[in-house]
Amino acid sequence: MQATRCPLSDGRWHFQHGPIDIVLEIGGDATACHRALERTWQRFETVLPELVSELPLLRQPVANLRAHDFHGEVARTMWLTAHEMAWAATEGFVTPMAAVAGAVAQALLPYLAQEGVQRAYVNNGGDIALHLTPGQSWRVGLVSDLQQALHSGVASELIMDSSFAIHHHMPVRGVATSGWRGRSFSLGIADSVTVLADTAAQADVAATLIANAVNIAHPSIRRQAANSLRDDSDLGDRLVTRDVPRLPPALVEHALQLGLDCANAMQTRGQVFAAFLCCQSQMVVAQPLECLV
Repeated sequence: MQATRCPLSDGRWHFQHGPIDIVLEIGGDATACHRALERTWQRFETVLPELVSELPLLRQPVANLRAHDFHGEVARTMWLTAHEMAWAATEGFVTPMAAVAGAVAQALLPYLAQEGVQRAYVNNGGDIALHLTPGQSWRVGLVSDLQQALHSGVASELIMDSSFAIHHHMPVRGVATSGWRGRSFSLGIADSVTVLADTAAQADVAATLIANAVNIAHPSIRRQAANSLRDDSDLGDRLVTRDVPRLPPALVEHALQLGLDCANAMQTRGQVFAAFLCCQSQMVVAQPLECLV
């Protein structure tokens, strides 16, 4: 399995290596950007082999592990971030894999953030690490139900639920989204939870745990053991959400409040800047979110 890269028509780049699928963009001095891109590619080629070598440990609960158990930078970041946020996990259970996409994006960013590069991002399947110099910003759109958006046939700018700008002065360099409709398993019923945090790894874990917290017990919600869907799932036989039919609005509101309580507690601890939670057309926002428009 070889790592591949190719330029996209709009000036972005696509890097892929096995399950790691990244789109990145870089802007600034042309020479500096070229050098930074080459350094990033060289680092990218090493990430997957590093993670694979430590995968058995990364699938274990963080409570069973210590930082010195890991050799690679990405694995240590995954464990540390998940460990620091384990207090918010359902039954205290979380593995370092909750941070994998964000931690990979975060590990590549310093190779882009070279002198002469004004701004850059690494988007690893929706988990984003940002580099911004003074005066620079990125605008990010929110789409709560991506599947519906892709099949609607409507221009994306018309189906965004909202958008926000991240400016250099803000304490945000990571954005991540989780929910039961996403590529990873979720214990909850949130269509989407988007988190802004100091780092991409933090945002990744926080989005996962907040999305898990948006939950209720209801007989019409279909759940299935994670390891019956994917043999190597780090969630074992825990029940993950497979389908959520239309629920009474009051139940959705209650589930969202549970998630909002989790997000607010993370804010109090300084682990989250803001969060945007959506479930069945109901939305709540964990403030502050000065950039929401």
